[in-house]
Amino acid sequence: MSEHHGHHIPPDHDAGDERTLGGYMAVHRRPAAFEGVDGQSYSADILADTTGDRAAPWGGYLFFVRWGHGEPEVQGHLESAFIVTGPTEAAVRHQLGAMPLTSVKATLDALIRGRGA
Repeated sequence: MSEHHGHHIPPDHDAGDERTLGGYMAVHRRPAAFEGVDGQSYSADILADTTGDRAAPWGGYLFFVRWGHGEPEVQGHLESAFIVTGPTEAAVRHQLGAMPLTSVKATLDALIRGRGA
């Protein structure tokens, strides 16, 4: 790892509820990381895109990067379908940010299990 990756930034517990995805990212200033049911390491991010639906033009989904063992190297990714939809990108990002980390982990594990089907 290069030198700049080693800096430890202390958590800011006033930045949010670290039991939620957005709160964890705000408190720790980094993506939430999980071990999937496949034993691999994943980090989670919130992404948004247009839906093509005029009633709810934005959709938010989870994007999981799978990391290799040892040296941090991207080995692949998984992404959910739209989990929330809404009127603006900010609204759907905010809704997904409130998702409990336990639900994020359950979504990851379901995607991993579905990949083998």
